[in-house]
Amino acid sequence: MVFSSTIFLFVFLPLVLVIYYQPWLRSRTFRNRFLLFMSLVFYAWGEPLFAFLMMLSVVVGWFVGLHVGEADGRAKALRRRWLVCGVTFHVGLLFVFKYLTFTAHELGLLLHTDFSAIHIALPIGISFFTFQLLSYLFDIYYGKAQAQRSVLNVGLYIAFFPQLIAGPIVRYDDIEAQIEYRNESLQNFADGMMRFIYGLGKKVLIADYMAVIADDVFGLKGSGVPLSVATAWIGAVAYTFQIYFDFSGYSDMAIGLGKMFGFRFPENFNYPYISRSATEFWRRWHISLGSWFRDYVYIPLGGNRVTRQRWIWNLFVVWALTGIWHGANWTFLCWGLLYFVLLLVEKFTRFHEKIGPLAHVYAMVAVTLGWTIFRSPDLRFARQYIGMMFGHHSTELFDFAAQYFLTQGAFVWALAIVLSLPVVPYLQRRFAGQALCRYGEPIVATGIFLLSVIATISSSYHPFIYFNF
Repeated sequence: MVFSSTIFLFVFLPLVLVIYYQPWLRSRTFRNRFLLFMSLVFYAWGEPLFAFLMMLSVVVGWFVGLHVGEADGRAKALRRRWLVCGVTFHVGLLFVFKYLTFTAHELGLLLHTDFSAIHIALPIGISFFTFQLLSYLFDIYYGKAQAQRSVLNVGLYIAFFPQLIAGPIVRYDDIEAQIEYRNESLQNFADGMMRFIYGLGKKVLIADYMAVIADDVFGLKGSGVPLSVATAWIGAVAYTFQIYFDFSGYSDMAIGLGKMFGFRFPENFNYPYISRSATEFWRRWHISLGSWFRDYVYIPLGGNRVTRQRWIWNLFVVWALTGIWHGANWTFLCWGLLYFVLLLVEKFTRFHEKIGPLAHVYAMVAVTLGWTIFRSPDLRFARQYIGMMFGHHSTELFDFAAQYFLTQGAFVWALAIVLSLPVVPYLQRRFAGQALCRYGEPIVATGIFLLSVIATISSSYHPFIYFNF
């Protein structure tokens, strides 16, 4: 079940809201247990068997967390052993389901052995709920949070349906108090509903349209059709917009849904395409993942408070893991290491600070090339596609296909460009408190919702990109 489906919009969500806010049972215990039950239903709708895997992970995380939290200061070694056990279990489970098939395939090629029998399906959202469970254990170990006595509350933290499948990656210390003490109010509900609608529009009206263009262009390359330089760039830029509006749209919907139930989730995007460097881009893109690696990997390794050689190693580890986290393919590792190289060069040369407005051009070209690697099925495809973007084996600079992809969706292209800039926050600040904003915004939101519903009903199924990660 996805947020942009009619079954979610008109059956699941209304049912959850009606029962959650019914006036007869208003206790926190009932509401938490009900949200947990419906979250399990939400996950089991598409992953019935893997729902048991997630529940096993929750029980193990809760059990280990109790032992990490109960050991006193004199038993630091014991606490560390329990933490290692918990991390080993969860990372091991992630490896088996996400990376074992790929590893077996690569070993088979190396050893000239057939391991094709090893093919394990990937549970949706396993990377996200695994990192949240690790966050739970780390926060207890470092004294940022108390171990949760109730396994059901841990289950709610992990399985809560708005952020279960594609984040944001919510830290346990951020949400610990909200499980028992949160404020459901009409204002929060209204704000959450508006945020959800904006996210829905991003996904259905922009990301899904850009997905068609990206898929068509990358599909042409995959079928052996040479691309013009312009068409190759159009496909790459379309995917650049697709992944942003798809993933930030999901995050908006997750944050909005959380608010509707009184939860406050961290922001996950801050207009990353206005960045003037790769460093700035990663302060604005997938913020919850970047901060997770910073706090639980980079800083424990020593951060930048070490020798230069050790600092470079720490940076390499973080970006290699960032790439690998996204999937079992060499393309993801190379994508992560691309940012390792870019951040290293920016740190030592500061060239992006000396080139003025060209810094934004540099950053967007680098990001687009990175997304091209990310989107490609393998490194050979990526190399050939990027070559076409710069005229290698391209038919010509501009052709009919480029003209078609640009003109047919001119309005959506313009909308994608405008909404990737902080135009909406500016307008909200500019007209805050005025009648235009007070009455105009609900009308705009209603229009976006209706258009999104029409698009949802009339279009084919387009799952969120990060469901695969």
